[in-house]
Amino acid sequence: MSFSEDWPTPTGAEVAAAMRLAGFTGSTAAKALGLKQKSGARTVRKWIGNEVEIPYAVWALLCDFAGLGQIWRHDDKSPSAAS
Repeated sequence: MSFSEDWPTPTGAEVAAAMRLAGFTGSTAAKALGLKQKSGARTVRKWIGNEVEIPYAVWALLCDFAGLGQIWRHDDKSPSAAS
């Protein structure tokens, strides 16, 4: 499920690219993202293979690990911008 209609679900290639930037293998990504030990690497492979969509919260964490920034933060929605 998407975070919002404005958020396009990343492709498997985008997930793989973020993992490369983070220096993750399937197993290290699974561990860092808090996935179950036995099935986590398989889940990561399914994201890369476009078999299942990566959840927004997990994608946001992966982007942060990859040095792409904290995509969940929006400057226009900060408390100071609202006043």
